[in-house]
Amino acid sequence: MPYQDLRDFIHKLEEENELARIREEISPELEMTVIAEKAVKNGGKALLFEKPKGYDIPVLMNAFGTEKRMKMALEVERLEEIGERLIGLTKIKPSGLIDGLKNISVLKDAMSFIPKKVRKGACKEVITEPDLSKFPILKCWPGDAGRFITFPVVITKDPETGELNAGMYRMQVFDEKTTGMHWQIHKHGAEHFRKSEGKIEAAVAIGVDPAVLYASTAPLPTGMDEFMFAGFIRRERVKLVDCETVDLMVPADAEIVLEGYVEGERIEGPFGDHTGYYTPPEKYPVFHVTAITHRENPIYHATVVGKPPMEDAWLGKATERIFLPVLRMLFPEIVDINLPIEGTFHNLAIVSIDKKYPGHAKKVMFALWGIGMLSLTKIVIVVDSDVNVQNLSEVLWAVTSRFDPARDIVVIENAPIDSLDHSTYRQNLGGKLGIDATKKWKEEGFEREWPEVVSMDEDVERRALEIWNRIKHLIVP
Repeated sequence: MPYQDLRDFIHKLEEENELARIREEISPELEMTVIAEKAVKNGGKALLFEKPKGYDIPVLMNAFGTEKRMKMALEVERLEEIGERLIGLTKIKPSGLIDGLKNISVLKDAMSFIPKKVRKGACKEVITEPDLSKFPILKCWPGDAGRFITFPVVITKDPETGELNAGMYRMQVFDEKTTGMHWQIHKHGAEHFRKSEGKIEAAVAIGVDPAVLYASTAPLPTGMDEFMFAGFIRRERVKLVDCETVDLMVPADAEIVLEGYVEGERIEGPFGDHTGYYTPPEKYPVFHVTAITHRENPIYHATVVGKPPMEDAWLGKATERIFLPVLRMLFPEIVDINLPIEGTFHNLAIVSIDKKYPGHAKKVMFALWGIGMLSLTKIVIVVDSDVNVQNLSEVLWAVTSRFDPARDIVVIENAPIDSLDHSTYRQNLGGKLGIDATKKWKEEGFEREWPEVVSMDEDVERRALEIWNRIKHLIVP
């Protein structure tokens, strides 16, 4: 059975000895950040702070902070399983995959994933007037402009099509009734707002089941419903319930729901971001809270971002693994892809290919730069299939031994770049770099012979490894 809510997941974490209950009084202002950062960077457990200083609402953090817990959250043995199932569901040719995903509702099996509307839900146990001050919302870093909601599932409706979107955009708390809405220019929420001509209804779910939370971060194509995708992941429809004051639906079993509308602009930030730097202050839209609903004894779910690796790294790695089968279907030459944690999602992609023809590496570079959120990738490194892209030592060896900077480089100016890239001279617009670290062919102008890679005779290696396994305890501490 899939997790019905966040509490189901917490129970599972505790069963698997993956949850630490913190019974000491800890402040949500800076102190929780210190403990959460230590936990994630040491492979520690999920944290349930039972006594946030000044509040009676517990705080859950680091719930997804290891590969094991990310797999537990999505209930898979291998993250690639989800992408493989997705391809099997579409039953279409590679050239039509994106259209197939957009129109997945017409497929025979899709009815089992369409969100289910219910009349009531646990998120409606308490209905109150707007007052954000009663929740233990974190101030994460000393230079932050204030308290930030860091794990919000923000729900909007396309003014033209009526389609729901669920995205994750940080929200700075300005006062008891207003927050910022940091949806960047490339995000679907920002697109809905532009279409709305200055005012749009929005709802924010905090503390949802893991599949819904992950789906809100996934780089889905326009027109694919995140709640349907969450239903697909969990193999059971997501239950949605109507809001009280806005014409939107929210996850029925969420811990906390904020209802309201987005209108106007205000300076938001700075904020200690996943790049490892403070994102500077900038104008962003303002969310006005019209009502708050929550469970009787809600749990506040939060995360901290900062210099990687942090908890969000595992959400990013989940996306890398889940969508690899989709990339392979679109581009069969792709063997594997690595979006290194240190590259903070959009700064670096390393891809290995089964090279078939001259210029193939450059074809793959431009293909990645032309698809979805990979279009924001700043640096693409392409290597041969004999290089393990998950091993940065092998990647560096290939780059330094198979790449000539005079001829094997692609530089693009004035291309779309992630809004949080602080190195660009203009926000959202900058350069891209492609590095062809594949072995070059004569047809590509390489007239020399490639030397043979040093490797051991297979029979000798097999015999020697049998001995190694018997004596390694004498050699390796």
